[in-house]
Amino acid sequence: MNASPAVPLSQFARGLSTETAFDVLAVAKRLKAQGKDVIELQIGDSPFNSTHSALEAGVQAIQGNQTHYCPSLGLVSFREAVAANYRKEYGIDIQAENVVVGPGAKVFEQFFCEAFLDPGDAVLVFSPHFPTYGPNIERRGGRMVLSALKQERQFRPNLDDVERFVKNEPKARAIFLNSPHNPTGGVATEDDLKGLADLVRGKNIAVFSDEPYNHMVWTGKHHPLLAQPGILDQAVACYTFSKSYSMSGWRLGYAVSSPRVIDAIGKMINTALSCVPPIVQLAGEAALKNDDHERDQVMLRFKKKVELLVSELKKLDGVTVIMPAGTFYVFPSVKPICEKLGITSHGLAMYLLEGADDAKGVACLGGECFGPAGQGFLRFSCAEPDERLAQAVAFLKEAITRTERVRKYLEGHAKYRVQ
Repeated sequence: MNASPAVPLSQFARGLSTETAFDVLAVAKRLKAQGKDVIELQIGDSPFNSTHSALEAGVQAIQGNQTHYCPSLGLVSFREAVAANYRKEYGIDIQAENVVVGPGAKVFEQFFCEAFLDPGDAVLVFSPHFPTYGPNIERRGGRMVLSALKQERQFRPNLDDVERFVKNEPKARAIFLNSPHNPTGGVATEDDLKGLADLVRGKNIAVFSDEPYNHMVWTGKHHPLLAQPGILDQAVACYTFSKSYSMSGWRLGYAVSSPRVIDAIGKMINTALSCVPPIVQLAGEAALKNDDHERDQVMLRFKKKVELLVSELKKLDGVTVIMPAGTFYVFPSVKPICEKLGITSHGLAMYLLEGADDAKGVACLGGECFGPAGQGFLRFSCAEPDERLAQAVAFLKEAITRTERVRKYLEGHAKYRVQ
């Protein structure tokens, strides 16, 4: 029997892009399975165990048969714990009605867009940017307007671009703000946030404030956008347990906004996901109540890793790097190296993984994985032991001298050749 013709996928599905870190992760795992020694610095996962109370509470929740449906907005006790913690950390007077739970923070990109965007609406995005912003904006028929983040400005948001967007873009509807910022490590200052809030307050513009690295601030301290007066009903701030509590595999996050917006997002959780497992929420609740000290100790260990990686990279010719103000990513410029070798920055990243050596490799990401503004940069995470971080930089130093290997790699991977 002849197979019937396949039903074509939608235009959106055919063009859907993904988070490249997971694609590179798959290549790294395949090479490791074949026996290659790969230093994995490509994905933003913690190398540390989930915090103690989270693990204990998760086991207790399973043993207590907390294995059934719960409210789509989240367990009341979890939402109350989040609100109490938020008040304690930031002095912002929110209650459980201001909180909704989600499976990590990423889903709130989609729900924010569904809550505020109509087809044709414009969204200002600071770039380089997290790669899933684009697909979620596109889902609603929106379009991105990019504002470049510059190394010489410590990758802080450009408020002149915000002002131009607000005043001159006829369909200005939303802004995506990510601070501390992935991939650059830039952190918006309190003055930056005040300026942004002043520009949008009272206008028909919503802000998605993506704050998953709120406990990874190395210069100063984290300032949440919601601390700005009169912005709560115009903004959605989202957070995750993946970084602060090393709970990436649990898939737990939450968003904070006005009750009106939270209720709308709760309906989206209801129609798309039903609910986040109670087991996961109870683990996160225990972490919030009991694991501050353990969390802060782990953050100090991350900071030392970042400092080590920056120190090693500063020793290399052709590399310009600054200490990130936050996150556990380092985002060095390697433009002179790429120009000399005739290879794109993501091509350089893939060469380090696949082509530089038969027995060893380093997995990282080229900056263009985060949009055109990232061209000429590499993103390294610090999710490996300290000695492996130093080995990764030593490998980079050696690999870029192997010009014959670069030439052969480009012969088989022409898409990475500088045009």
